[in-house]
Amino acid sequence: MSDLLAHAEAIWEAVVPSTPGFTVEVLRSIDSTNSELMRRSRDGLMEPLLLVAEEQTAGRGRLGRNWHSRPGQSLTFSLALPMAPLSWSGLSLAVGVSLANSLHPEVRLKWPNDLWLHERKLGGILVETAGSGAMPSSATLQPRLVVVGVGINIARPLSSSVASSPDSASTLTAMEPAGLAEVLIGIDAGEVLERLVPPLVNDLQAFAVSGFAVFGERFAQRDALRNRLVRLSDGTEGTACGVDAAGALLVLTAQGMRHINSSEVSVRPC
Repeated sequence: MSDLLAHAEAIWEAVVPSTPGFTVEVLRSIDSTNSELMRRSRDGLMEPLLLVAEEQTAGRGRLGRNWHSRPGQSLTFSLALPMAPLSWSGLSLAVGVSLANSLHPEVRLKWPNDLWLHERKLGGILVETAGSGAMPSSATLQPRLVVVGVGINIARPLSSSVASSPDSASTLTAMEPAGLAEVLIGIDAGEVLERLVPPLVNDLQAFAVSGFAVFGERFAQRDALRNRLVRLSDGTEGTACGVDAAGALLVLTAQGMRHINSSEVSVRPC
């Protein structure tokens, strides 16, 4: 945990000028950083907070899948930030853009919430809001606590751990997952955390003002699915054609262009 603690103060110093009240907590072990911040939200938490854990024993990915982290092998954290954007559409994509830009030029984004490195899963993102855990309607202008959970493999995980990743049911994650140390040799979790958090806070604040529009071009540059054959969870197949202005996946099918707002997507084997 020492490498995480060593970077916590630098993160706080970088973030607090633009985010008054911001705090950083580093824990040795917890069930889930997202779950903990959601519990605190029910007790009235509305202050910006970064919660980092060396180990998660019951981490959660998208659609309720498990994400287990091992000390020193991965980075798991959740960032709570009160937000009141005009539209919430595309928030998870904006988070992905921010993380990918901070990590490495070779990191790509698989819609809607996966980080890829060399065609393999590097990490995942889970965005929740206080209360229901669902994104509020675009008409909701009152600030809500947004909890952004991030899990990133630092060392390449053991093949046997693939089943514990957030999207293990998809065809893609049957492949051996990736680790950031493959392209950034010797990097540790604390260094990655310091790379990610200050730009992520800035990008979330930019999203609150301008929505997904300011991230669209950056997403396109990192889009791992564009022009690839994909299969949706309902069995529909087509060609991924990027995303629309609201962050919905565009898929050209035999029946025409579809805008996908919520669905599992897997690349069809060719």
